[in-house]
Amino acid sequence: MARSLTLRASVLSAAILATLLAAWHLATGGSGPVADMDPEYAKLMGQTAVQGTSAMPGPLEVGATLWRHLSDPFYIRGTNDMGIGIQLAHSVARVAAGYLLAVLVAIPAGFLIGMSPLMSRALDPFIQVMKPISPLAWMPLALYTIKDSGLSAIFVIFICSLWPMLINTAFGVASVRREWLNVARTLEVGPLRRAFAVILPAAAPTILTGMRISIGIAWLVIVAAEMLVGGTGIGYFVWNEWNNLSITNVIIAILVIGVVGMVLDQILARVARLVTFPE
Repeated sequence: MARSLTLRASVLSAAILATLLAAWHLATGGSGPVADMDPEYAKLMGQTAVQGTSAMPGPLEVGATLWRHLSDPFYIRGTNDMGIGIQLAHSVARVAAGYLLAVLVAIPAGFLIGMSPLMSRALDPFIQVMKPISPLAWMPLALYTIKDSGLSAIFVIFICSLWPMLINTAFGVASVRREWLNVARTLEVGPLRRAFAVILPAAAPTILTGMRISIGIAWLVIVAAEMLVGGTGIGYFVWNEWNNLSITNVIIAILVIGVVGMVLDQILARVARLVTFPE
């Protein structure tokens, strides 16, 4: 039954994708304009690249340009001319650094808040004030104090990743069944061992849900942060290609950002399924 449902869902997804591509192809006039085509690529195709037009490229042009990017993703020809693989590597590294720092802070702090009603009430006002602040609002302060664009971007990722993990961890820990904790106390299990042997396995699905939310927000924010600080990264690539009036490359970057975000989400989704006990 499950396999049949998966097969039907895959067929339906493929049909939806084909419909969207066909609609895009027709909406852009069939073969698609060459407005944003790379001059070298346009020359090979026997066409002239026209810069500055507002026409939208079609899927064929985007696909051809994407293949060109994927065929050599790690080239470096200058500070403003790097392969899309290099740009992605910078972004993923920044997200990984900020995200791991958030994990190291959020999970222990969430355990403390979830296990202690006193700490929960004492820290809740600070969490409620800090949580709604846009991560990008921290960027000017980070640039002023850290004075390094890369580290500032990592700090912003840390801030935006912190709150979903912290709140979900605290909620998961506080929601552990009282009977299990009472049994552990009856058996004279110490607080540290109780946290690892009883609370952590029970709260793990909720903690992983917070981590999954955080990685999505982190990947979302890094694009905007790199647009602000410039230099390297997929966000800077989008902004640089927009300044070059290359809408084709902007579309390619959007697709790549979506695919990488999906991969990161699915990795954590698989880990969450491993720690979720069947009912």
